[in-house]
Amino acid sequence: QMVESKSLKLYLFSFRNHGDFHEDCMNIIMKDLIKLMNPKYIEVRGIFAPRGGISIFPFVNWANPDFGYQELCYQRKLDVLKSASDRTIRFDM
Repeated sequence: QMVESKSLKLYLFSFRNHGDFHEDCMNIIMKDLIKLMNPKYIEVRGIFAPRGGISIFPFVNWANPDFGYQELCYQRKLDVLKSASDRTIRFDM
């Protein structure tokens, strides 16, 4: 199954004024895509850069247990955590 790009764009725009935490939005999007597409493996990455606020980049992934992608799922989570910990935060005064 595939998702039409315009439908996906409109769906994602519906979260523009959504009141949940960014992480919760990513989980909702992932669960909806799983229901729609029934993928073997899926990753959803959010890039939130609010004006005047702190940017956040939540990441969720899921592997269908019937296809044996659990190791990939686990490894990708570790890769994302490692890349996040490698970033340095710099404050210019």
